[in-house]
Amino acid sequence: MSDDNPHSSRGSAGKSWLDRIASIFSAEPQDISDLQDIISEAQTRNLIDADTKSMLDGVLDVSSMRARDIMVPRSQMATIDIDDSVADMLPILMENNHSRYPVVNEDKDHIEGILLVKDLLQFALDPNVNDWHLRDLLRPAVIIPESKRVDALLKEFRQKRYHMAIVVDEYGGVSGLVTIEDILEQIVGEIEDEHDDEEENDIKKMASRVFQVSALTPLDEFNESFNTTFDEEDADTIGGIVLHAFGHMPAKGESIELEGLTFKVSKANSRRLVQLQVIRAKEPAETEEN
Repeated sequence: MSDDNPHSSRGSAGKSWLDRIASIFSAEPQDISDLQDIISEAQTRNLIDADTKSMLDGVLDVSSMRARDIMVPRSQMATIDIDDSVADMLPILMENNHSRYPVVNEDKDHIEGILLVKDLLQFALDPNVNDWHLRDLLRPAVIIPESKRVDALLKEFRQKRYHMAIVVDEYGGVSGLVTIEDILEQIVGEIEDEHDDEEENDIKKMASRVFQVSALTPLDEFNESFNTTFDEEDADTIGGIVLHAFGHMPAKGESIELEGLTFKVSKANSRRLVQLQVIRAKEPAETEEN
């Protein structure tokens, strides 16, 4: 009997532990918050790691999102005009490094179709092909309402094998666009490709008065480097300070002056600032010399 008791005790303990784990997942969740609690509990018990939890949280977030929540706003859309020549297009292609672009007629409310850069290169770089028009290269544009569920859109992206959708408002005007990458980034975090700049240093000097600065640069580090006095109680990063000063999510190219510095947005997405160009004002001596 003495041999049986320890064995029975260990078995009960093991069963109790398994029962406790099973109970976490067997309880029927009533809403999203219940599922989030289950996922948090699973991480606490080391059943999943932090990265897995983050992805699961992202999946749950996506299930409640609409296209309007993740779209690239109209003001930040990089487009090509239907009458643009190859020379007109090249600066746009080189600046944005996208694989596809909406092609418009007069303005962004009139989308003619989607241009894949690989389609353009087949004609633009072939010296034997002269008689072609941009309109002949366009793929049909997929139009969706702002209220489109993001999880349903992802399913359509996969099933119909397209990667971009134009988002329109209730009046039919273009309000933005969504790509499959925008959705995946909600789940796995920002996706960087070979075109994205490697930001090894938060602050990089580009010229005598021009600096490339990561928006995530800690505010104390920025203050020390630029001899500024931004209040660390207002934000943790210089990007937070700039965003607060704008009062809205600025588009690429927008600029603002703060404490004698010009902050120009050099990289941003629909959700956050990524990179800033910081320009110091000319010193009085420099102004006199010029």
